[in-house]
Amino acid sequence: MAWNEPGGGKDPWSNPRGQGGKKPPNIDDALGRLKDRFGGGGMGNAGGSKGILAILAIVLIGWLLSGIYIIDEGKRGVVLQFGKYSTTAGPGPHWHLPYPISDVITVNVDEYRDRQLNMTVLTNDENIVDVDLASQFTVRDPVEFLFNVRDPNGTLQDVMQSAIREVIGSSRMDYVLTDGRVEIVDAVRTRMQDLLDSYNTGLTVRSVNLQDVQPPEAVQSAFEDAIRAREDEQRYINEALAYANQVVPRARGDAAQVLEQAKGYRSRVINQAEGEVARFNALLKSYQIAPSITRERIYVDTLGEIYAKGHGQQDLGGPGQFGQHPQPASRCPGFCDQEPRHGSRRGSFGGAVTVHQSKLRQ
Repeated sequence: MAWNEPGGGKDPWSNPRGQGGKKPPNIDDALGRLKDRFGGGGMGNAGGSKGILAILAIVLIGWLLSGIYIIDEGKRGVVLQFGKYSTTAGPGPHWHLPYPISDVITVNVDEYRDRQLNMTVLTNDENIVDVDLASQFTVRDPVEFLFNVRDPNGTLQDVMQSAIREVIGSSRMDYVLTDGRVEIVDAVRTRMQDLLDSYNTGLTVRSVNLQDVQPPEAVQSAFEDAIRAREDEQRYINEALAYANQVVPRARGDAAQVLEQAKGYRSRVINQAEGEVARFNALLKSYQIAPSITRERIYVDTLGEIYAKGHGQQDLGGPGQFGQHPQPASRCPGFCDQEPRHGSRRGSFGGAVTVHQSKLRQ
């Protein structure tokens, strides 16, 4: 039956506790009982206050002690006060105002953070290569790392992609696949660090490793053939250079030897010619002083050389026959017609030589 129905005579607000008729608890009574529990009234009020103060002091000391913290080696503590950066703590024990006034965020600055990236890049000559790149980072500035970048991992991923696309996109595919790997790694690392510094991320690039760069699988065999042909070309060039290094020094040595021989021959011929000229000049002076005597001396010297080579005999006939040498009149004009001296017969070589020698001695 509803309370407001006729004949009920019941008011639900007149007895909130139901049929028992109990009243709700009095707040003053509750405070009185609490006071009695901590020392009662009268003289006990002082003891109760001391108990409360002691409890509050213990709680305060525990709260203050909760502000003690220790930073491990290789880490840094970023202290926040009311959510704002306050200071950076190094390794060792420290204290800050406890929570919720201050808080500490620990950052590992010696940890190497690895990032891996696989992507397809378009080269400068409009070819496609698959790139597998790995890099490592460390935190240089923990404050910048915590507050300047919302998503450090996502930022690192974007920076790596941007650097790779810029460097490889400005290079030819042959250069990327063969000789340019070291230069590409250095360029990518430099570009990544520049981007990270421009964003104030507080990160430092420690290493970049270009693990693999390959053309797409569909044209892999053709590129392998091209690489082998390039290697063969380089091998042939090296062999040719080695052969040239063997032949050229030998040819230069032979050329130097020929030049030295030519110089020696030239010196010998020049000296011999100068000697002949000196003898001719001396003979000319003698001829100018005494022409007839000089002619006779030349003639005698010539016969002496001839007989020295022929052992003093000239074969003019058959075997066992010796003849006399005719005296050329042109060699001794006006002198050979004279009678030989000292009983020598005219026409005898011995007598003619004797006459000539006697005249030369005179």
